[in-house]
Amino acid sequence: MTHWDAASDDCEDDLARILLQIRRCMGVESFFVTLESALRLGRLSADALGWLRAKADATTREALDAARDDADSGLESLLRWRLRGHGFDIRTQVAIGGVGRVDVVIDGWLLIETDGRGNHDGPALRHKDLVRDAVAAASGYTTLRFDYALVVHRWDLVEAAILGALALV
Repeated sequence: MTHWDAASDDCEDDLARILLQIRRCMGVESFFVTLESALRLGRLSADALGWLRAKADATTREALDAARDDADSGLESLLRWRLRGHGFDIRTQVAIGGVGRVDVVIDGWLLIETDGRGNHDGPALRHKDLVRDAVAAASGYTTLRFDYALVVHRWDLVEAAILGALALV
């Protein structure tokens, strides 16, 4: 079943129409997270992105301009979107020798891990995370870990922790 409105009747790409509805009904953060997921999966054509841009207001264009295809989770996308105004160099899914692939690197040294339950639940997986953090620290990195609830519901605390860590330099 297609959700229809007059603004989307000239688009043949279902995903682009859905993204426009997400933007209008759920807000720019939900739009951005979903957009980056679609880009990661290679599901949006250049024509669909052009159609979205033509329908976009200023905030939606900002989201389209900021969107990339390298985030591996919605939490990574949300974190990057929420930090966009600080001017940090933010990279996602970065391979670091001895540590492995990390979710986010800010300004080349602050590692942010956004831990979903599936890969971090239980004592053995928690121990693996602690070992990774220790190896990162031995290599000069600082790691901050945040779970879904913190990123989504306690952004004030997450942002304060990140800004506090960056202020130490």
